[in-house]
Amino acid sequence: MNWAWTNLDLIWDRTIDHLILSVPPIILSFVIALPLGWLANRYRLSRGVILTASGLLYAIPSFPMFIVLPALVGTTLRSPLNLVIALTIYGVALMVRVVADGLASVDVDVQRSAVAVGFSTWTNFWQVELPLAGPVLLAGLRVVAVSTVSLATVGAVIGAQSLGSLFTDGFQRGIQAEIIAGIVATVLLALLLDGALVAAGRIALPWTRLRKTSKVETAT
Repeated sequence: MNWAWTNLDLIWDRTIDHLILSVPPIILSFVIALPLGWLANRYRLSRGVILTASGLLYAIPSFPMFIVLPALVGTTLRSPLNLVIALTIYGVALMVRVVADGLASVDVDVQRSAVAVGFSTWTNFWQVELPLAGPVLLAGLRVVAVSTVSLATVGAVIGAQSLGSLFTDGFQRGIQAEIIAGIVATVLLALLLDGALVAAGRIALPWTRLRKTSKVETAT
């Protein structure tokens, strides 16, 4: 406990580093997974290929990926960009199926009604399918956020400064309090991002709150 109090500045710096490494992959994974999930949902022939490929991406061990990525993208081994790319790949692997399943959950009759009143394919997607699939996508994004924060600690092995650095440094120096501080800070950061996504979901998807309220009123 004494170590944590005397090293609050270090913990704060590593937390900010961890946040900087985690947020871009979360956003990028959602942006990239959206069209891939749409394709998987819309065309049956592509569904199996896309979902299988995304599943295989998540099966790639993180450390070998860190070794291979520099050769593929032309970065140095210790570049934080390697970690951002790797975390984005893992996020996409998780999010593609969520997007496909979320869009598939939208009632077919609702989509047909939208087409009947003149909605184009893209208008139907942005104004009908995507909003109605919003709760499912948000749930998936929350999983991606927590997973990304957790996986980002592995970047310390290649020298990327993060909360994982507290693990490696604490292990090397035999300071158990530093390791515990890193674990606690990682969990708290994951909870913070999860709470931020929940709050953003309440703002972006207000109709879900109205639906819950109407259900409660009906039940009472």
